Amino acid sequence: MKVSSAIRAALAAVLVVATMQAQVKPRPIPRLVEKDGRYALMVDDAPYLVLAAQTRNSSAWPARLPLLWPALEYDHVNTVEIPVYWNQVEAQPGKYDFTVVDMILAEARKHQVHVIPLWFATWKNGSQHFMPDWMKMDTARYAHDVNRNGEAVDSPSPFATASLEADKSAFAALMRHLKEVDPQRTVIMVQVENEPGSYGTVRDFSPAAQKFFDAAVPPEILRAMNVKAAANATWQQAFGADADEYFNAWAVAKYVGQVAAAGKAVYPLPMYANAALRNPLNPGPPSGYESGGPTDNVLSIWKAAAPSLDLLAPDNYQTDPAAYLKDLELYHRADNALFLPETGHPENARFFFKVLGLGGIGFSPSGGNTEAEFRPTDTSKARFDALEPWAQNYRLIGPMQREVARLNFEGKLQAVAEEKGKVSETLGFGTWNALVGYGATGRGPAVGNAIPTGRALVAQLSENQFLITGFYCRIDFRPAGTEEQRRSQQIAIGNGQNPSALIDGKWQHRQFVRVEEGTYENGVFKFQRMWNGDETDWGLKFSDEPVVLRVTLATY
Repeated sequence: MKVSSAIRAALAAVLVVATMQAQVKPRPIPRLVEKDGRYALMVDDAPYLVLAAQTRNSSAWPARLPLLWPALEYDHVNTVEIPVYWNQVEAQPGKYDFTVVDMILAEARKHQVHVIPLWFATWKNGSQHFMPDWMKMDTARYAHDVNRNGEAVDSPSPFATASLEADKSAFAALMRHLKEVDPQRTVIMVQVENEPGSYGTVRDFSPAAQKFFDAAVPPEILRAMNVKAAANATWQQAFGADADEYFNAWAVAKYVGQVAAAGKAVYPLPMYANAALRNPLNPGPPSGYESGGPTDNVLSIWKAAAPSLDLLAPDNYQTDPAAYLKDLELYHRADNALFLPETGHPENARFFFKVLGLGGIGFSPSGGNTEAEFRPTDTSKARFDALEPWAQNYRLIGPMQREVARLNFEGKLQAVAEEKGKVSETLGFGTWNALVGYGATGRGPAVGNAIPTGRALVAQLSENQFLITGFYCRIDFRPAGTEEQRRSQQIAIGNGQNPSALIDGKWQHRQFVRVEEGTYENGVFKFQRMWNGDETDWGLKFSDEPVVLRVTLATY
């Protein structure tokens, strides 16, 4: 048979690619590690801080992907969260097409960023819209949830066995492909489904679901929720008014956990599920939010029902700062690494520092706050201004993200963000207290910024040396001593006095030995200039510039 020149060229190209892949030495598989309740995402065997941005839902297509990179580069991301669509991967049953996945990996490597694929499959925001078309057309086999009235709703049933088996097979195929084509470990973590759960009904009331609802609650769920009930107690008997919601959480978590397990059996990258949140301060009934997902009240159920998932993550779009911060606290657990895979509203960009202060492993604004601002014909400054609140954080932390991740994992770092009405904070570091004041100018006291934008990071490098940075704040230090006997009740950052404390009956004053401005290059602090005089006399002031200081202290 005569082989055309085009075919010979194509075969040669495939051979070249295969040879290059074979020559790439596989790097260590990324993993999530825990020590003393602190977590680190290990990439290349070192802690890695995810500075991500998420693309829009329909951006992972060849015609759209080029529009992403200007925004992502402006944001200074090191990771992109990007969908992988089940309906594209498996347009025909059992036939998998990963050309778009390969394109994403190639583009990410070209732009030197890591990738977190978002598996849009059985669930995407509570619906089954990314299922393959051949599944959507067979609702008897790939069933929807059924409400109390016996009506199908626009959410997939977690009791549809055929859907589960198809999802497991497709996800395992994806993970197998990633293992084969990504020895560089471009992919560092995977999201399994997207905001799974039910809208339009608190749970599935189909006969298949009802059979399980009327059966005994699995003992591991009773233990997880710390409920004492008879060994054969049903969901209604064990949980009363919460039975429907808890049952749905168990069902959805078990389904997602099995999909994750199928993928991990092939390629054990870290995996997580994300939650469409309820309001933690005023949640209301489950009919008012997505039931069944890993919301704050059912995290323990998800942990017990889906052990293959490494963490559960909040998609935090709360507009009330108190609710926003409460969610961060609720998902920061000894058994759960804090990762914020989606967030919105530019005024919440400052809470990136709060995530760091809670030991978080990563942060990501949503697609509506990144790529959405860009259009091929738009060359205005406004398109960049829309990205600035997020980019400001990453420009500052990006060059030292490895050091920040390591110091956080070692428990040597604290970070805070300004809250309305809270003008100052004290961070304890053994023999030293770091004093953070928001809105302080000159010698005046901290009064708070007109719009809460302040944030600060302080990390202890040694007993008397600190790494500090921030925006719209002032940072100073005071020896840790007896507070009630201070010489003045006004001793605090920015009041014109040298911070001091009574130690062993003697007043000890803070002294700056050296205040060095610099930047990190390849893990090494590179000195640029010294601060002194007016720059240090009343504390160390940070405005809107990305400034990093290494401070050496002493007392007199």
